[in-house]
Amino acid sequence: MTISTPDLCDEHGDDVRVLELSLKHYGAIHHFGGEVVTIKCFEDNSLVAEQVKQPGDGRVLVVDGGASPRRSLLGDNLAGAAVKNGWSGIIIYGYLRDVEEIAPMSLGVLALGSVPRKTDKRNEGQLNVPLHFGGITIAPGDFAYADETGVIFTEKALVS
Repeated sequence: MTISTPDLCDEHGDDVRVLELSLKHYGAIHHFGGEVVTIKCFEDNSLVAEQVKQPGDGRVLVVDGGASPRRSLLGDNLAGAAVKNGWSGIIIYGYLRDVEEIAPMSLGVLALGSVPRKTDKRNEGQLNVPLHFGGITIAPGDFAYADETGVIFTEKALVS
């Protein structure tokens, strides 16, 4: 999938919400997009683990981890499950680990940074709720598009 977030912004104007946050690419795919599934969690990736094991169907998992640098919300095992199950990408407002192992995976992965510590498993979090970070609201069912320039969200599909 070839995506140009600047071109999509030019073409669709105010229908596009730009994430006002710099995230770093970690996976091998740097241009990705798809329908959004949301997770809100804090230092517990139980829901992330559940979702990446479900059929992704080209969707994008958007995880609001509260920007906590203390615990990783994604590692190589879960990223591998996302690839196997057909997820297009994972966008994390938080941190991940296993950077070297995730780098060659055919998956779009964006996060604030990396930390080696795994999460606690408390089975806490919320699935498919509106998220608020990076100056915008992201709703389940929105569409996310990412490239080297940035990340945008829309209410309808812009790229097929």
